Amino acid sequence: MTDSAWIDAALTSARPQAVGALLRYFRNLDTAEEAFQNACLRALKNWPQHGPPRDPAAWLIMVGRNVAIDEVRRSSKQQALPEDDVISDLDDAEEKLAERLDGSHYRDDILRLLFICCHPDLPATQQIALALRIVSGLTVKQIARAFLVSEAAMEQRITRAKARVASAGVPFETPGAVDRSERLAAVAAMIYLIFNEGYSASGETSEIRKPLCEEAIRLSRLLLRLFQSEPEIMGLTALLLLQHARAAARFDADGEIVLLDDQDRSLWNQKLIAEGLALIDKAMRHRRSGPYQVQAAIAALHARAARPEDTDWAQIDLLYGALEIMQPSPVVTLNRAVAVSKVRGALLMRLGRNEEARVAFDRAIALANTSAEAAHIRTHLDRLIRDSTAPGT
Repeated sequence: MTDSAWIDAALTSARPQAVGALLRYFRNLDTAEEAFQNACLRALKNWPQHGPPRDPAAWLIMVGRNVAIDEVRRSSKQQALPEDDVISDLDDAEEKLAERLDGSHYRDDILRLLFICCHPDLPATQQIALALRIVSGLTVKQIARAFLVSEAAMEQRITRAKARVASAGVPFETPGAVDRSERLAAVAAMIYLIFNEGYSASGETSEIRKPLCEEAIRLSRLLLRLFQSEPEIMGLTALLLLQHARAAARFDADGEIVLLDDQDRSLWNQKLIAEGLALIDKAMRHRRSGPYQVQAAIAALHARAARPEDTDWAQIDLLYGALEIMQPSPVVTLNRAVAVSKVRGALLMRLGRNEEARVAFDRAIALANTSAEAAHIRTHLDRLIRDSTAPGT
């Protein structure tokens, strides 16, 4: 691996810990972000010469904090800025101080950072944009391209989000058990939203937004490292992996959605599938079911079927029934109807009230989050109606 490659990987991996800790120190998103960027510049200068520190995150935290403090001192004329070699000499005080940093803070720092980005006062679009900028380190240009808006508009969106967080008086103390549970659910939902922003794209935008899916998976894996025994986080990670594993087969040459039954399963990413299956199997052994686990279990049944006709639709029907109780929605009801129709060979109209069922399906289409999702639902419905009215059915 080249110098630039391993340094980039180390900086990306260390970013959440480092920015989270710097935010704890300075209690300001802009200051924390700028401190981290300055530390990265020092790393690019020092690491190729001296090699990577034993704990890159600790090194970046210490250097970033010192540089930011010196900037404050210089601007306030309280104390002159020290010589550059005093601040960033890897073989001197920095490394010794970095080694003494309390690594136990990392868990709370990262959780706090993620939670701040998904503050309930922020609209979902601002939550996602802020997380991609602060936690993931994507540039404003990259985020704007993914959301199909101008760079200036995205810059304004992120600036508004930061201002709202600052005015909300977000607490910076270590969260207690109840707060941790609430924050974890909010963070998981934010990661799921980021993934869906990429997954729901179609046509020319699907490739542009693909990095959002990959970034959501990276964040989910990070969260899983922090909460290794939490089955819903296992379920979330498994769900994203299993869904993203089908990416190469989801669209045809014209950019149109290819339904699951028609996908070329040889294009599915078996490495992602294996990781996802192992995670959902582990999660289910905890016997504390949740919506992410149920959705992942459904995706796992599709992934395990070598051919469409091998799919265990009866089990999928039961899982959608459980999901209807946990998270009722017209889309979940429609997906369960698809499963039921596969089991019984025709579209089942509940209680024989066919016209009311069609109205419900139309409502599901109207409530779809994107035009691509609506088209996907409509295609399913048209096919089911066609199959149920075909001769011999």
